[in-house]
Amino acid sequence: MGFSPRSSLSLPLSFVLLFLASRGSLGSTFTFVNRCGSSVWPGILANAGSPALATTGFELPKDTTRSLQAPTGWSGRFWARTGCDFDRSGSGSCATGDCGSGQVECNGLGAAPPVTLAEFTLGSGGNDFYDVSLVDGYNLPMVVEVSGGSGECAATGCTTDINRQCPAELRVGDGNACKSACEAFRSPEYCCNGAYATPATCRPSVYSEMFKAACPRSYSYAYDDATSTFTCSGGDYTVTFCPSSPSQKSASYSAPVTGSSAASQGSDPVPGSEMGYSGQGFGYGYQGTGSESGQTMLQEQDGSWLAGLAMGGSPRATGSPPVATLLSAFTVMPLLYGFIYL
Repeated sequence: MGFSPRSSLSLPLSFVLLFLASRGSLGSTFTFVNRCGSSVWPGILANAGSPALATTGFELPKDTTRSLQAPTGWSGRFWARTGCDFDRSGSGSCATGDCGSGQVECNGLGAAPPVTLAEFTLGSGGNDFYDVSLVDGYNLPMVVEVSGGSGECAATGCTTDINRQCPAELRVGDGNACKSACEAFRSPEYCCNGAYATPATCRPSVYSEMFKAACPRSYSYAYDDATSTFTCSGGDYTVTFCPSSPSQKSASYSAPVTGSSAASQGSDPVPGSEMGYSGQGFGYGYQGTGSESGQTMLQEQDGSWLAGLAMGGSPRATGSPPVATLLSAFTVMPLLYGFIYL
């Protein structure tokens, strides 16, 4: 049989095409990093129509990492369960973010609020959409960073310890989580349902503005898309729980996508963070959680005045600080962190 140069070239070409096709089908790698003081148990929920990943829940000890592969087109959410107690058979429950399965694996069940969520939709040849959401409340700081990829690919998340600043009417237990106003009051104007089910009728509340001031890049309520949705094409993602030191990367501040609802996977759509802007980048500052004066002021208040104010009451009636004073407590230190890491 004669030698054909054409046939000899087609063989390696077929391997190249196969390699490129296989890379496209692999989608993105998600790496989970635990910088908290103890173990967390990440939970994973794939959206309807998306395949389950290799696990739906696992233990992540302090200062460890674990990576999972997701196929192109996958969409779903990640969160951290805390205060978990599982026996040798894997049966048990968690204090925050519990998925109700009674096991380490969540098996297709979502997180019980309040919980900090990271949400992703991996594009099929187009942009990935991602966010960090406080719409279902907050249980710990979380940051999403991107490696590789093209486009904006901005880091995002929430690094403020909101639990230490949570108003009394939103606080859970001993302060290990902070409810959203929707979860706390079950009112349509807070939950953006019923007569408030559109962007025109559901507006930011005093509570969502409090979350937004603490974590400007996070979803604070259901229609907070304009400053909370981020995109990247072909990137890999690192989800860090309790980031406690400045990022090793210099991540430039990029304006979020405006008006996009493509990333909305449930009660909200994308990410945010108390990242102190420093001109060339921002530092993560979970080690501190606000100015001493602001933090003391919040701790001295029982929080009940905030509920009255949100429902139309007057702060003067109780002698409580004005809203601007409250919000300033959540915004002073994020700015200071940017200068610290310059």
